[in-house]
Amino acid sequence: MGRLAQTEGLTEIQREILGTVRAFVDKEILPVATELEHRDEYPTEIVRGLKELGLFGLMIPEEYGGLGESLLTYALCVEEIARGWMSVSGIVNTHFIVAYMLAQHGTQEQKDHFLPRMATGDIRGAFSMSEPALGSDVSAITSKGVRDGEEYVLDGQKMWLTNGGSASLVAVLCRTDEGHPEGTPAHKSMTTFLIEKEPGFGEVRPGLTIPGKIDKMGYKGVDTTEMVMDGLRLPAARVLGGATGRGFYQMMDGVEVGRVNVAARGCGVAQRAFELGISYAQQRHTFGKPIAQHQAIQFKLAEMATKVEAAHALMVGAARKKDSGSRNDLEAGMAKYLASEYCKEVVEDAFRIHGGYGFSKEYEIERLYREAPMLLIGEGTAEIQKMIVGRRLLEEYRLQG
Repeated sequence: MGRLAQTEGLTEIQREILGTVRAFVDKEILPVATELEHRDEYPTEIVRGLKELGLFGLMIPEEYGGLGESLLTYALCVEEIARGWMSVSGIVNTHFIVAYMLAQHGTQEQKDHFLPRMATGDIRGAFSMSEPALGSDVSAITSKGVRDGEEYVLDGQKMWLTNGGSASLVAVLCRTDEGHPEGTPAHKSMTTFLIEKEPGFGEVRPGLTIPGKIDKMGYKGVDTTEMVMDGLRLPAARVLGGATGRGFYQMMDGVEVGRVNVAARGCGVAQRAFELGISYAQQRHTFGKPIAQHQAIQFKLAEMATKVEAAHALMVGAARKKDSGSRNDLEAGMAKYLASEYCKEVVEDAFRIHGGYGFSKEYEIERLYREAPMLLIGEGTAEIQKMIVGRRLLEEYRLQG
């Protein structure tokens, strides 16, 4: 393990967990990641291994069979997993956003029903806000949930569900107008529904269809899907928290966790790109010496290492802020923005160090080059992060008088 991206102040248990995850990544993920990614194959054996490690229960409270660990521990584990293959970290992330939302906002019945099986990985989660006609403008969603006796009827089309096929539980945000007078702000008339379904594609329960995997440039292996609700009936007991109109706040709370996760993914991918770049620079010779001895390459390596270190520090700070119980949207937005931008730059520098070989599918850096752009748009674009950060700064530094 190199000197970069070390985290001070970890407990012995945290260090033991991270050591176990890193060993798993080195042995079970790195040797097969590129081959599976090129085939766009779901990493079934890797996921089975993560279940055996108990990683799907990492942040779930101990009373529900989880490990009850902090967001920091989880983020550092995600960083390690993304260093091996970013797609695997996506499988874990969406699961944990749903588990976190349940633990924070669910009714006691919902927690008792879902969390123990989520802790073992027998139930895996996905969550859904986006729709085909919108991305970051969550307030413009058109999917609706309408009360019908003791049930709700859901209609609408959702987009960009990570784990959409493999998940058996989807937390979905819909508009619900019941009990809200006309003119109520959009974010106060949204509700999160918990949809149980069979894993797979096609009609996975009456009124619910997962059409198939979206073919993507990178971020392969993990299934990213659409979801179509057409007269989908759910019992009222599957409204998250038991009351309508709270969905926007519940989702935003989950997304704060998700943004720390995306920052951690950026840190992990950037670390791997740096490892590949500094290794190749010592093997490749030009003009009679390793290219690592050329000042131009040393400058690149210095810049890459500084970016890896800075992104890691910001990500750790955002995780610790959330763990303290404080609002962390400013810190999470900064961490997600910086880590994703720096990841793209570090990956591109490693790609340049590889020269023509970076363009070959035989070299791992080619995969990272296609994966990094997803981080620029996942869990809110860079522009959305800057809007969040800018608004929060204006709140903090508002002129008096």
